Amino acid sequence: MANLTTLAVSTRAKAGKGAARATRREGLVPAVIYGGKQEPSIIALDPRVIMKELHRGGWSSRVYNLAAEGAEPVAALIRDVQLHPVSDAPIHVDFQRVAAGTKVHVEVSIAFVGEEKSPGIKRGGVLNVVRHYIDVQADPANIPEHFTADLSGLDIHENVRWTDLKGTEGVVLGSGQAADMVIASIAAPTIDAEMEAEAAAKAAAEAEAAAKPGAKKK
Repeated sequence: MANLTTLAVSTRAKAGKGAARATRREGLVPAVIYGGKQEPSIIALDPRVIMKELHRGGWSSRVYNLAAEGAEPVAALIRDVQLHPVSDAPIHVDFQRVAAGTKVHVEVSIAFVGEEKSPGIKRGGVLNVVRHYIDVQADPANIPEHFTADLSGLDIHENVRWTDLKGTEGVVLGSGQAADMVIASIAAPTIDAEMEAEAAAKAAAEAEAAAKPGAKKK
C-alpha cells in the first residue's frame, strides 16, 4: 500500500480503564484497532513514536503497518489521538483497519508551491489559504501523501480551486464539497486596501459636507 510506515506495537490481554492505566504506568500508550469486520484488537505502543508522527504531519492520511511480535501485521489508519489536557502527551490512540479495494475517508493535506514566483505576491499580494486539508474517499493503496497547489501563475484576486490541484487522480471528494471550491487566493496588499478605504471615506465626507446648505465652494 501507499505511504506504508511500520510501527512496532505490543498486544494487551485486557481492555478497560484499569488495564489502560496500568499500560500508561509502564510508559506506553494504550490503543485499539477496530474495523474490517473483525473484533477490536487491544495494543500498546511507545508514546515517542506517536509524537514523532504527529509532528511529522500528514498522519491522518498515512497507512501504518502495525507490527506486533508473533502476529500478522495490520494495515491501519490513525483515526483519533487523545492527548493529556495539561501535558499534551498522547494517552490513547484509535486505529482503523484498512484493506486494498475498499474506500476510506481520509483528510489529505495540501502543499503550496511556487509562492516565490507568483506575480500577485511579487506585487505585494497576500496568500489567503482557505483550506489546509481536503476530505476525500480513496483506496488505501492510492492515498496521496498530499495534494499540490501551484501558486506560480497567480496574480492578485486570482485563486486555486480543487480542479487546479495536482495529485487528485483516483480520489473522490467527500460529501458536501464542490469541485469548484476555492483552496487559496491572492488578496490585495493590506496597506493598499486600507488606503483605498480611507480615501473613499474621506471623499464621502467631503461630498456630504459640500452638499450641506451654506457650504462654501472651493
